[in-house]
Amino acid sequence: MATFGFLIALEIAARHYGLPGPIITQAQEVVIAPKSGFLLYASMALMMVVLTWRQRFIAAGVAIGIDITFWLVRWAADAKVTEGHPFGNGALWVILGYAVIAVTRRKGRERVLLLKGVGLGLLLVAGRKTGDTWLLITSKTRPAVLDQYVATADHALGNPSWLVGRIVTATGPIGARFLDYVYTQLAVAAVIAALYQLRHVAVERRFPGHHLVRTFLVIGLLGPGIYMIFPVVGPIFAYGADGGHWAVANLWPDTPPPIDTPHHMPFDEITPRNCMPSLHTAWATAIFIHSRKGPRILQFAGAFWLIATLGATLGFGYHYGADIIAGVVFTLTIEAALRSLERGWDRSGIQLVAYGATVFAALLVSYRYLPMEMAKYPWVFGPLLVLAMSSVIYGYVRTTRLWEPKAAPARQPEPQPEMV
Repeated sequence: MATFGFLIALEIAARHYGLPGPIITQAQEVVIAPKSGFLLYASMALMMVVLTWRQRFIAAGVAIGIDITFWLVRWAADAKVTEGHPFGNGALWVILGYAVIAVTRRKGRERVLLLKGVGLGLLLVAGRKTGDTWLLITSKTRPAVLDQYVATADHALGNPSWLVGRIVTATGPIGARFLDYVYTQLAVAAVIAALYQLRHVAVERRFPGHHLVRTFLVIGLLGPGIYMIFPVVGPIFAYGADGGHWAVANLWPDTPPPIDTPHHMPFDEITPRNCMPSLHTAWATAIFIHSRKGPRILQFAGAFWLIATLGATLGFGYHYGADIIAGVVFTLTIEAALRSLERGWDRSGIQLVAYGATVFAALLVSYRYLPMEMAKYPWVFGPLLVLAMSSVIYGYVRTTRLWEPKAAPARQPEPQPEMV
C-alpha cells in the first residue's frame, strides 16, 4: 500500500507539471511500443521464479505469441515504431494475466506466492517508470545546478571524467557502442543476478529474506530525493557540447575546467539533475555485492559490469568522480540497512548504517562548501575522499562477515574400544 500510495503521489506531482506519471506511462505500454522491451521480458523472468518449468515455457510462448501479433498488426496498419522497442507488450500482458490468475484461480499460500512474483516483476518496471518521472520533475523544479562546485571539487581526484572521456573517445565508435549497451542494460544484468538468487523459490515456495531486487528498488526510491537536494547535470552538459548555450564552456573532455570560485548556474528545464550520487554506480555496486556468493562466472560478470559501468558513467561525461564515490557509499549504507532489517537490528548494524550515512552526508557537505580547498590541495583531499569511501567498504566487509552463519564443526567419531 505504501508503494502504491507513493506512485499515486508521484503521478499527481507529474500531472502538476504537465507530465505523464509512472502509472499512466506503464498503462500505455499495454498497447503502445514499450520504451524497453528487454526490461519487460526481464520483469517477466523475475515473475516466473514462482512458476514450474512447464508454466514458464507456456508463459514465454504466450508472451512471444502476443508480441508477434502486435508486430503483425502494426505492420498491417503501417504503424512504424519510432521510439522504444517493437516487442515487450506480450511480457507485460503475461505478468498482468498471472495477476488475474492469482486472484481468481489460486488460494491461500499459493495465491500469496504468485502475487509476490507478479508484484516483483511489476515493481521492477514501476521502478524504471518512477525514475523517469523523477528525472522530469528534477528538471522542472531545480532551475539552478551545482556542477561548478562538484567540478571544482573533482580536481582533488584528478578530473577522472575528463581522463576517461578521452580514453573512450580514442576507442572510437566500437568502444562507445559497447559501453553504451552495458550502461543501458544495467537492469537486465541485475535481473540475471537476481534470478540466480531466487532460483529455489519455485521449489521452496518462499522468497529469501533479502535479495538484489530489494536493494535495487530502494536505491531507485531514495536516490532521486538526493537529486532534489543536490542538483547536478554532469560534465557533458555543464562543460560540454550537449549543454548548448547553458554550458559554462565547451571543455569536456579535452580541457579540465579552471579552478575558479564556483557559483550556482541556471540550466534548461529538460536535462535531468541526476548526477549526485551516481545511481548507475550504485546499482552496479549492488550487482557486484550480490554476485559474490554466486558461481565464478557470475562473480566475473558482476565485476565486469561494475568496471564497465564506471567506464561508461565517466567516459560519456554523465558523472564526475565525486559522484562515483558518493554512489558507492550510498549503496553500501542501503545494503547494510536492508540486511540489518532482515536479520534484526543490533549494535553492529546500527553503527555501520550510521557511519555510512555520516560519511555520505560529509561528502555532500564537502562538495558544496569546500570545493576550492579541495581543488587547491588535491594531495590532501584526494586521498581523504578515497580513504572515506574505503573506510565504509572496509566496515561493510568486516561487519557482514561477522553476520555470516558459522559452519558447525564436523563431529569427530568417538574412539571405539578395540579387542585385545
